[in-house]
Amino acid sequence: MKPYFVWIISAIFLFNAALLIASYFLSQRSMQHYPAIGQLICVDGVTMHVVDTGTPELVENNDQQTDVPVVVLIHGASTSLLDFEKGIKQHLAQNMRIISIDRPGHGYSERGNADAPALSASSSTASAANEEIALLDTPDPWTNPQRQARLIAGALEALGAENSIWVGHSWAGSVVMAGLLKENVRAGVLLAGATHPWEGGSAWHVELAATPIIGPLFSWQYIEPIGNLALEGAIASVFAPEAVPDNYLEEMGVVLSLRPQTFQHNAQDLTRLSGYLEQQSLEYGSIRQPILSITGSKDTIVPAWNHDARLALQVPQLQSVELEGAGHALHHSRSREVEQLIEAFVQSLPDSVGLSR
Repeated sequence: MKPYFVWIISAIFLFNAALLIASYFLSQRSMQHYPAIGQLICVDGVTMHVVDTGTPELVENNDQQTDVPVVVLIHGASTSLLDFEKGIKQHLAQNMRIISIDRPGHGYSERGNADAPALSASSSTASAANEEIALLDTPDPWTNPQRQARLIAGALEALGAENSIWVGHSWAGSVVMAGLLKENVRAGVLLAGATHPWEGGSAWHVELAATPIIGPLFSWQYIEPIGNLALEGAIASVFAPEAVPDNYLEEMGVVLSLRPQTFQHNAQDLTRLSGYLEQQSLEYGSIRQPILSITGSKDTIVPAWNHDARLALQVPQLQSVELEGAGHALHHSRSREVEQLIEAFVQSLPDSVGLSR
């Protein structure tokens, strides 16, 4: 072999080794800056990261005994429960018990093994066991919103928070709908929620990261070093046409989503969700619980015409509100309006809501 070939091969090896080392240290730095802030709950062998505000102080100091609404905040893609730590959570927590949770494979929640069952409290029956077998019969069952909903329901049972109100942003809209279909969920709130399948794929780097063999190599070598440089532009596209709030990048811990394994999980979620929604969306007509859907008129990521409008044809009790000029991240850009809509929706709920199943 000629000397310059040896030099080229050595340079390529050293370059990729340097990227691996950089990825490792950047991941460690991210976790040091943004450690787990809640409690870790084991659900069927899978660790789930949950933050529970508990009963609001205003309610505890009230002499009258009041049933405090329990609201569960479920984050979307490319983020974690930190996405709700600022904004609507702080206001809603004044009069409600707020539980935010990292979806499986995100933040500090585990993904688990593909062949490990994830049964909720309500899934001990034979029919539920058969459903679990069906969930396992997929390339990666952890990307199935119904399986993620099942784990979340298990964590909520451990907290004594069954029959709660689930709020999901973007990707998590599918989890809210899955919970309404299969779990003990009192009502649902969709914030620019993904509910139906769509045409087209994801960005090339997301598609690549989701592949079985090349994906891990790509994620471990390139995502952390390069992703940090592209974060501001990516976040701006999520908020467009509205401005990104000051200090959003620092406060929301978005860099946690650049950790190699987390990025892979996110890529798998993004590339496979539409396929799951093809089947799940066929069942929406059986849902009887109240649903509030808040959308932005300028949202091009999860456009209302493909999700909210189609859901309205299947669920007559759906309450749809479009915020004029709002983009995809409306829970930040229009936080006060979203807070007021959620409060009014929760106050309008009957004491007992029948489940769809």
